[in-house]
Amino acid sequence: MTERCPALFVAAPASGQGKTTVTAALARLHARQGRRVRVFKCGPDFLDPQIHTVASGAPVYNLDLGMCGEQDAAWRLRAAAREAELILVEGVMGLFDGDPSGADIAQRFGIPVMAVIDARAMAQTFGAVAWGLAHYRAGLPFSGVLANNVGSARHGELLRAALPAGMRWYGAVPREAGAALPERHLGLLQAAEIADLGARLDRMADALAETGAGELPPPVDFPSVAAPVVEPLLAGRTVAVAHDAAYGFIYPANLDTLAALGARIVFFSPLAGERLPPCDAVWLPGGYPELHGERLAANAGFWRDLHAHAVAGKPLLAECGGMMSLFDAVVDTAGAAHTFGGLLPGRAVMQPRLSALGLQIAELPEGRLGGHTFHHSQTETPLEPLVRARRPDGGEGEAIYRRGRLTASYVHFYFPSNPAAVGRLFA
Repeated sequence: MTERCPALFVAAPASGQGKTTVTAALARLHARQGRRVRVFKCGPDFLDPQIHTVASGAPVYNLDLGMCGEQDAAWRLRAAAREAELILVEGVMGLFDGDPSGADIAQRFGIPVMAVIDARAMAQTFGAVAWGLAHYRAGLPFSGVLANNVGSARHGELLRAALPAGMRWYGAVPREAGAALPERHLGLLQAAEIADLGARLDRMADALAETGAGELPPPVDFPSVAAPVVEPLLAGRTVAVAHDAAYGFIYPANLDTLAALGARIVFFSPLAGERLPPCDAVWLPGGYPELHGERLAANAGFWRDLHAHAVAGKPLLAECGGMMSLFDAVVDTAGAAHTFGGLLPGRAVMQPRLSALGLQIAELPEGRLGGHTFHHSQTETPLEPLVRARRPDGGEGEAIYRRGRLTASYVHFYFPSNPAAVGRLFA
């Protein structure tokens, strides 16, 4: 059975054009009007979905034909169409960047594309960029363009007049620094760290309400696709999940997978000084431990609990920032060393630029898991890895370390890629 729902794919010719802000503002605008809005983010991103969750009032899932797979994307879109009155999909980087790209997702699922173009330094060339996005690939359901960072009404008129005949004009958004979303080295700030996020989203939503972008897009057909069946391998078991500003890189789909496996999930905050709650397994996800070195180092009770957990032979998965926390020390961007968990020998050292980025495939004893890596630190450790992940092109990927039931790596695993392997990892 096919589900129909209005849907729009928000793209751009490059990163930094404002598509995250526009997507969030669209979600906010329609949610304020009482519509049920579901937002998706292309690519293995943790930060943009946090913003969209606040804007839409609903969990935001990732769509990535590489990491997540086509089947995963298809059933999640269909499930959203069954309950939503609007689906918004934010692209990643430029519309055609990457393999697979955002354009691949839009074309595969027939979602009309609205391109957000930063027009602050152009006039008639705006039309050439729009024409190129629309015609670069045959069969792409390109709908039209929205001009961002427009300086005046006259500027907007010049941009609109430059568009090819028949291309939809979604409108112009004026330049307003107060609505821009603040960033740091891994991207946007986490939603909880932006004190006036709601006000920023409302200002942008008000601006979009004056444009054609505020209208509902046409409905898209999403064919019936069955959700995967997951065996409850973790029934009766409790998984403690660190969740705060230091450990906030968590896919909602990963939590859904743990729940489908039968696990009872208990959240706790090492940053708030909390101890490890009674549990059968622990997940330390990625985040920004290097920004909170002193506070985390001061939570001696938590580190003692974690040591006892590992000595007892209980499962512990530590990803990226979570893994960094398990070394003897973390050296922050200012060169200050903070004493951390000491469950792994060595240290993690922040670097001035990106150290690794890309999809990863790990062949663990428990099974194959997909995921991605994105970090600004490097490890200095005598540990030999259990295995190394591989890139999709077959090249060598990240080291994966194991000590007893402790598994640690820079890889952020996507649990739906193999729920059974996740169940065995935490069992």
